[in-house]
Amino acid sequence: MKEWFAIIMGASLLVLMIPVLYRIIVGPTGFDRILCANVIGTKTAVILVIIGTLFDRVDMFVDFAIAYALLNFVGAIVVSRYFNRTVPLQEMEKTKAKPRRRAKA
Repeated sequence: MKEWFAIIMGASLLVLMIPVLYRIIVGPTGFDRILCANVIGTKTAVILVIIGTLFDRVDMFVDFAIAYALLNFVGAIVVSRYFNRTVPLQEMEKTKAKPRRRAKA
């Protein structure tokens, strides 16, 4: 019973990564993409723990998951700081469509 539950939860987490992948591809700003990559990394850490329960080696896989989550967090912080220093936020949030100007009366 425990194996089926772990398999179903792992599969559902993989399915829930599909909308996040869409946001990585289409995302309007770099910060959206960084956030989505961080979400995928967090779900991957949870999947590692689920794999540990399937193989009855939770202790080993929890260590891997913690290390992976720490690298994911530090990587997201580093890339965010890089984008923040190189590209101004106002420039990153600009859209292609320009706002309409009001006609002068």
